[in-house]
Amino acid sequence: MVGWAAADHMRTGLVLEALSQALGRRQPDAGLLHHSDRGSQYASRDYQAELGRRGIVFSMSRRGNCYDNAVAESFFGTLKTELIHRHPWPTRASAKRAIAEYIEAYYNPHRRHSALVYPAYAWLSRARARRPSSMIGSCQRALDQRSATGAKPITAATNHPGIM
Repeated sequence: MVGWAAADHMRTGLVLEALSQALGRRQPDAGLLHHSDRGSQYASRDYQAELGRRGIVFSMSRRGNCYDNAVAESFFGTLKTELIHRHPWPTRASAKRAIAEYIEAYYNPHRRHSALVYPAYAWLSRARARRPSSMIGSCQRALDQRSATGAKPITAATNHPGIM
C-alpha cells in the first residue's frame, strides 16, 4: 500500500490525498500507468488534471469487469478480516488511527503478499534497493510467467477511494 487516505466522504479530494502520498513516497518517472475502476472520483476533471500534470497515463476498467481490481479487493478483504471486524470502533478517528497503524506498521513491512509471490512488500522494496537477489529474481520470473500465460497483470489499482 503506497498511498492511502480516509475520510467520511468519497469525494475527489480523498483520492487526490492518497495520490499525493503515493507520489511523494515513490516519486515515479513520467509515464507511470495508473489504473482504476470507473468511480466518479477517478473520472473527475480535477483528478484527471492532476494525473496529466504529473505525466501519469490513466487507464480505467471496462464496465462490469471486477477482475481488474483483484489485488485491491483482496487487500480490503484482508483488512476487514484482520482488523475491522475484530473490534468495535467508537469513533471514525479511532478507526483511522488503527487502519494507519495496520497499513504502516504491519501490512506493508511484515505481512506476506500473494500478489508479490509472498514476500512482505517492504522487504522486497529494500532488497531491490540494495541489489537484485535470487528471491527477487524468482519473484520477477513468477510475474513474467503470469504475463506469458496471458494472466491479467498485477496492478496497484483500487476501486476504493483513498487507497492507491
